[in-house]
Amino acid sequence: MIYLTHFGLGKAPFSLTADPEFFIDFIPHKEALEVITTALSLGEAILKITGEVGTGKTLLCNKLQSELSDQYLLCTIDNPYLSAEELRSTLALFLGINKSELGDQFLLTNMIKERLLVLFEEGKKVLVLVDEAQALPDSALEALRLFSNLEAGENKLLQVVLFGQPELDVRLSESQLRQLRQRITFSYELRALSESEIGHYIQKRLAQAGYRGATLFNHAACKKISQASRGIPRLINVLCHKALMISYGRQDYTITPKLIKEAVDDTEDAYPIPNLNMWWGVLFLFILVNALLIIWWKG
Repeated sequence: MIYLTHFGLGKAPFSLTADPEFFIDFIPHKEALEVITTALSLGEAILKITGEVGTGKTLLCNKLQSELSDQYLLCTIDNPYLSAEELRSTLALFLGINKSELGDQFLLTNMIKERLLVLFEEGKKVLVLVDEAQALPDSALEALRLFSNLEAGENKLLQVVLFGQPELDVRLSESQLRQLRQRITFSYELRALSESEIGHYIQKRLAQAGYRGATLFNHAACKKISQASRGIPRLINVLCHKALMISYGRQDYTITPKLIKEAVDDTEDAYPIPNLNMWWGVLFLFILVNALLIIWWKG
């Protein structure tokens, strides 16, 4: 980023890349992580994390990969349009099954089960992380459910975490997916950040990127960002990045509410910030008209 040197930054603080180094343990993300790790340790088969677009599901998924890589063999499925056959083949390849043996789907399912049993006997646990799960076809979701049923005694051979938008809950409410719905014993819904959390979020991201100077985004600027972003981390990142770009372009070192408004006006999904001067004018006109009506009525 061209403004890094200008602000004394080591790397881009508001990149849209879901970098686990920028994971911040705010209440929603911290609680979601605790729900997942606790449920997995209890041996639960299928877990579900939902949240609106931009609330940090992919970042949470990446954080899990970095935290659990020593405990699990991790298979991440980030292509939400896999058919059931493609999903089985993806899982088989991940488990080390020879590509030449992927033809017969019935035999492949048995080979996957046998491979999972071998891994279990070796003391290795398998965890499948599915991003954008709301877009998986019913057949692929059903295939995941069937694999999650595989057991060795009281132990699950494979565990699954589904990450999805709220549409995933709508899908799961449908009768054809009721068996999958009943298998989900733990779930968590990520919420947006509160106004008080947003200022801390911005300062923390800047610090993680190497910033050591005076406060760049003051309370007034953070309040404008809160109004425009509705607390969605992805939108906060977009607005902060644009604000830094504008400030750098003017060779300035401060982020003012006026500058935030410019960033908001340039961002389609941001809520527009009301023009206070216009509203004061409307209020003044309203008072003036009412005063004239009272004078006319008494006259």
